[in-house]
Amino acid sequence: MPDTRDRILAAARVLFATKGFGSTSVADILHSADVNAGSLYHFFPGKQDVLLAVLDAYHAGIGPMLLDPAWTGVDDPIDRVFALLARYRGALVATDCSYGCPIGSLALEIHEPDPPVRERLAANFDAWVAAVERCFVDAGDRLPADVDRRALAVFALTTMEGGVMLARTHRSAAPFDDAVRMLRDHVARLEAAV
Repeated sequence: MPDTRDRILAAARVLFATKGFGSTSVADILHSADVNAGSLYHFFPGKQDVLLAVLDAYHAGIGPMLLDPAWTGVDDPIDRVFALLARYRGALVATDCSYGCPIGSLALEIHEPDPPVRERLAANFDAWVAAVERCFVDAGDRLPADVDRRALAVFALTTMEGGVMLARTHRSAAPFDDAVRMLRDHVARLEAAV
C-alpha cells in the first residue's frame, strides 16, 4: 500500500483533474485518501502545498508516465509527436471527453498571482515543449533549416491544449482530431518544402 503522502497526492491528482482545484476541499482529499487531517497537515501545511506537490509530481512524471508510454515502439521523431498527441486523444475518448490535460486544466482555473504555482505550471509546459522540440530537432533536415523547432513545439502544445479544451466542451473528440489533423498537415508541408 502506498505511504500516506503518496495516497494524499494520488487522491489530490484525481480530484484536481475531475473537480478542479477550487472545487476540491481539504475534506474531499482526506476522504478520498482515507487519511485524517493530522496526517495531511503533517506533510502539507495547506491545500496550496498539496497543489505544489501535485505539480512537482506531474513534472517528475512527464517522462515515465507520459512520454515513455507514448513513444514505446515509435522511432521516427515526427511520428513521436503525433504518438504523444494520440495518447491525449486516448484519454479523451476513454473518459467520454471529460478528462484532458491536467496541467492545462489547472492553468486555466488558477488565476491567482501565486509565483510558485505559476512557475510550476510553466515548468510542466516547458518540459512538454522541450520534449517535442527534441523530436523536431531529431527530424534534422527533414524540416527546413529556418524552422524554429521550439516555436513548432509550442504550436504542437497549443494545438493539443486547444483541441482538448474544445473536445471537453463539446464532449466530442472531433475538435481535437481537427486540430491535430491541421498540425499534421502543417508539418507535412514543412517536410515537403525541403
